[in-house]
Amino acid sequence: MDTAIEEKYTVQPILWLRRWADNLLSFRLRRPDAYRFEPGQFARLGLPLGDHGGQVWRAYSMCSAVTDEYLEFYSIVVPEGQFSSRLAQLQVGAEVMLDKKAMGFFLADRLPASKDLWLLATGTGLAPYLSILQDPGQWRRFERIVLAHCVRRAEELSYQDFIAALREHPLWDEHGHKLQYLPIVTRDAPEGVLDERIPALLANGRLERAAGLAMSPEDSRFMICGNPAMVEDTHRQLMKMGYRMSRQSAPGHLVLENGW
Repeated sequence: MDTAIEEKYTVQPILWLRRWADNLLSFRLRRPDAYRFEPGQFARLGLPLGDHGGQVWRAYSMCSAVTDEYLEFYSIVVPEGQFSSRLAQLQVGAEVMLDKKAMGFFLADRLPASKDLWLLATGTGLAPYLSILQDPGQWRRFERIVLAHCVRRAEELSYQDFIAALREHPLWDEHGHKLQYLPIVTRDAPEGVLDERIPALLANGRLERAAGLAMSPEDSRFMICGNPAMVEDTHRQLMKMGYRMSRQSAPGHLVLENGW
């Protein structure tokens, strides 16, 4: 049974941990029976500040499917960070505070259906796409889905096996061929891997060529998630290319969210 500490949150145990690199980890919390979210939304997670008293809270996008019995999250570890430095010291069985309500509007459904969906991420900005790609409805809405994940070092390309397995998932296996995964490494990239920041790859056309897809306002929709500099620069570049933000009153071509 959930331990209700306050009206707004519960305390949940860590069920599973995976350390991808010194600065990257994934973890799962037990999901309360009443917890609901849409693919692309985030949860607020909290940890006590120990001897200092009080709590520290951070927003984390769900990686898990809306049908999973757990909530999975993907985190960068910042050594001086109030939250992630504490998180990195926890083990399975430790407890994390979970706000009772999921939040956010980074939803693929905000984009009008079209031919191609481009999912652009840096680092842990990959997280919401892992949830979105477990939504059968999105596989039916688009003819092609391109997931571009940009990191500094090749060892930071987490979830590659999971992404590859998505193509074979029985809930959408007839659509699995639509997904194309484009890893991007900006430092010492392996041979054949894209090696520039996403805004530059958009500006010089290399991202289109790597995917074998031509971008156009008629056929292309974009989701952008990652570090604030990437989000801002990618947004500006797409605006130069004729794309605009999608709003409730005026559906457009792109939605965005800062990964922290």
